Amino acid sequence: MKAEIITILGPTASGKTSLAVALASRLNTEIISADSRQIYKRMDIGTGKDLKEYVYNGKNVPYHLIDICEPGYKYNLYEYQRDFKLAYYSIVSKGKIPVLCGGTGLYIETVLKGYAMPQVPENKKLRERLQNKSLEELESILRGYKTLHNKTDVDTCKRAIRAIEIEEFYRLQPPEKMNNKPLESLIIGVNIDRDKRREKISERLRIRLEEGMIDEVKALLADGIPAEDLIYYGLEYKYLTEYIIGISTYQEMIVKLEIAIHQFAKRQMTWFRGMERRGFDIHWIDAFLPEEEKVEKILELIEKTGTETLRASQ
Repeated sequence: MKAEIITILGPTASGKTSLAVALASRLNTEIISADSRQIYKRMDIGTGKDLKEYVYNGKNVPYHLIDICEPGYKYNLYEYQRDFKLAYYSIVSKGKIPVLCGGTGLYIETVLKGYAMPQVPENKKLRERLQNKSLEELESILRGYKTLHNKTDVDTCKRAIRAIEIEEFYRLQPPEKMNNKPLESLIIGVNIDRDKRREKISERLRIRLEEGMIDEVKALLADGIPAEDLIYYGLEYKYLTEYIIGISTYQEMIVKLEIAIHQFAKRQMTWFRGMERRGFDIHWIDAFLPEEEKVEKILELIEKTGTETLRASQ
């Protein structure tokens, strides 16, 4: 296999971004983000969007698909695939191999498989039929579809209904409209022990709260972003918004949010293991190895696959 792109994936708090930056710096290339929430401007602390991470040994590493939308906008998979292609061909045109990095398994699998993704219109009748169902009922409906769908970010009824709407639309498309054009990728997974992952998630949540995550959400609300739109984004923005508008107490928010992030990380790993069952070869690397050692292991894999790269240093 001669890879056309290098993919770094892993659950939240695994350190995948810092690894991708170190690797991209060594290869003199650029990163394409695969994070469904870091696309939004001013949603920084809650999404873990630390742009200072994109500097390695004093050198800025270019990145794509971060800070490309205003908060409140409902960015979708069709748009991600479109924007990914633009970023991908921009990097390739410079003679470089892109590094795809993120934890949104749906985004990663979609672009690597090259799924045809026609834009999905709103289905009002379907939405009316689903509007009174619980999240558990909606998730059960989603599990009934055989095609690719997002189960990691679906933690609100609105997101689940939209996912069903997309699945139903694709189910009815003629096969010739859904032909795939896959990308060959060397895929690196950052593996972190569950207990250590839980510790890192809890510690990171504490730090983000100290850094002003609540004030960030208050500022978004003050800017006119509807509370229901922030709740739609799930996780930090859902639970902090509910706290700010008085639905829950501070302590309730902390407990619910911590549980939700742990569950999210578990769903991410479930997705990645599912990718392996669906034919993706993922090379797992221990998250706690020294950064340089991880990079060297990836460079060895690159040599084995015959992938052509432009390295800044050897």
